[in-house]
Amino acid sequence: MNKKQVRLTALFALVTGVAIAQEQPSIAIDEIVVSDTKFAQPKEKSGKIIEVLSAKDLEAKKGQNLAAVLSQLAGVEINGNQSFGGKNLGYYIRGGRNRQTAIYIDGVPVTDASGINLEYDLRLIPVEQIEKIEVMKGASSTLYGTGAATGVINITLKKASQTSFAGNAYVNLGTQNTSETSKISAQDMSQGFSINGTAHKISYLTTLNRLETKGMSEAAGENFEEDMFSRVNVLQKIGYKINNRLQLEFFGNYDRIKNTFDNSFDGTIAHSDDINNASLSEQFRVGFLPRYKYTNGEFIIHAGASTIDRTVAMSNSWSGGIDSFIYAGRTASIDAYNTYTLNKKWHFVVGTQYQYFDMSQKDTYTDVSREGAKFTLVDPYATVVFNSDFGLNLNVGSRLNTHSAYGNQVVYNVNPSFRFKNIPLKLLTSYSTAFITPSLYQLYGPYGNIALTPEKNATAEVGFESYFLSKKLQINAVGFYRDEQNTIGFYYNPTTFQSSYINIEGNYNAKGVEITARYPLSKKITIQGNYTFNQVQKPLNRLIPKHKANVDVKYVFEKGALNLQYQFVDKREDMYYDAAIWTSQNVSLAAYQLVNATYSYDLLPNRLQVFAAVTNLLNANFQEVIGYNTRGRNFKIGLTVLF
Repeated sequence: MNKKQVRLTALFALVTGVAIAQEQPSIAIDEIVVSDTKFAQPKEKSGKIIEVLSAKDLEAKKGQNLAAVLSQLAGVEINGNQSFGGKNLGYYIRGGRNRQTAIYIDGVPVTDASGINLEYDLRLIPVEQIEKIEVMKGASSTLYGTGAATGVINITLKKASQTSFAGNAYVNLGTQNTSETSKISAQDMSQGFSINGTAHKISYLTTLNRLETKGMSEAAGENFEEDMFSRVNVLQKIGYKINNRLQLEFFGNYDRIKNTFDNSFDGTIAHSDDINNASLSEQFRVGFLPRYKYTNGEFIIHAGASTIDRTVAMSNSWSGGIDSFIYAGRTASIDAYNTYTLNKKWHFVVGTQYQYFDMSQKDTYTDVSREGAKFTLVDPYATVVFNSDFGLNLNVGSRLNTHSAYGNQVVYNVNPSFRFKNIPLKLLTSYSTAFITPSLYQLYGPYGNIALTPEKNATAEVGFESYFLSKKLQINAVGFYRDEQNTIGFYYNPTTFQSSYINIEGNYNAKGVEITARYPLSKKITIQGNYTFNQVQKPLNRLIPKHKANVDVKYVFEKGALNLQYQFVDKREDMYYDAAIWTSQNVSLAAYQLVNATYSYDLLPNRLQVFAAVTNLLNANFQEVIGYNTRGRNFKIGLTVLF
């Protein structure tokens, strides 16, 4: 064990030892979740281990971006969360990849139809807009459709307050350093405001957020230009409560990301760095969310549409000029479903989801029109939930994916769990299948292959959730095994010098164990942590750590809170294309450890709040992706006014 590990172990042992002698309350076990059923039910009746981040959890980690916070959950790795803000993110839930993670915002799926993997860019979302996040891991296509092969990130945005008028405004300032720099100037700046309220039957929420970051290069190396990243978010919600049964909600939002970046690492030089490399991404989203409640159930529609336009300008080392790439994607989704409660034991969910995707791409070498690059899905689905009096809970469902290009695909989920009455133990198991369509880019883009077939996944898991020491210590653990077929990969033919997407022959698997523990040491101090073991077969295992651990200590006092967070990330495998020898080279990235701290204080309760945060306290020098910078020790302060 090295000196850093010794210091960290001593730090957390000290906190634990001081607090354990204090009064120890039991923890709440009646948390409400919706991700595995689409209706609210106590977490104790769920057959899944669902990770929940509340507004208070997000508040305790001020100074960290959304990707960094998500990456602290068991089984979740968001690669790029510690890199420069303009770096693309990789979502590796249970050894999966971006296209195998479904992201929903307020019940509406979000995606970039022009993206390589149909993924949604989490950099578009400011943490300040979020009320709650549920992360459900495992194949989830039965309720969430194509793409939900390894997990679902279910994000709920903040709602209007019940008072006629309320709001807040904030400003945050921080440094932007690598482990080799120590600038003290404010180069990470964010500000925003929100006004909201309810007047009679009408509710409203208006939010504006802005972020500007500069001061470091995306590329690792010497003598590089500093890059910049900026984001603007505008969100508007309007609700109308017609009566106690029928409620309507409309939303619209605009998100813009602008950044400069560096050309890809090729092994011959550190990077090709050029200030002319720039990207602009603009997203518009609108939606309609009506709900009708009746005696034994509720009918809900989640309807939304979005457009994303991206313009990328890159220097061309061969011609010496600038190449311009223009991408556009459009999506629409209508998910109409009915939840019905027959009695306390039987619950039914029946619905149909319609989705539409199209894209276009235009550059010097490519002209893809949306007329020829589109597809639709119409998916009826049904789920039955049974909650017995003797402890058995059963969640069974199926979905018929009807794809305009691939015909019919059936997926299903079987999820029994059993909660013992005399001992604080719940056993759970599940078997779920998933269907992942190729993206429009993989089919019709410059390297497209219309002969691609969909990926198929099946996930089995078994685990338990238990409470010890008079319900003070909560422990849950789950082991999983995922089998994957028709994996989509990228192939370069050195003979013909041609590249294309292909289906890789054979079956590949990912397996692992996730363990989470939470213990309130006293009324003021809570410690929680998790450990993830992930073993993934090639070619699925790039950038996925085999071992990962997090420890989180929260100390709450009368007017504030202190949060300490430790993370260990094991070594990972990466590769890069070496232009000197025209082939890919494998490389191993070293393990690293991070320590973060956040201190918040209410100067005026419910009126004025301040916080100070330090990330990468030990100034660890590491890489998330070969050839790219990561953030070193950085400081951030902020002030929030509530009114």
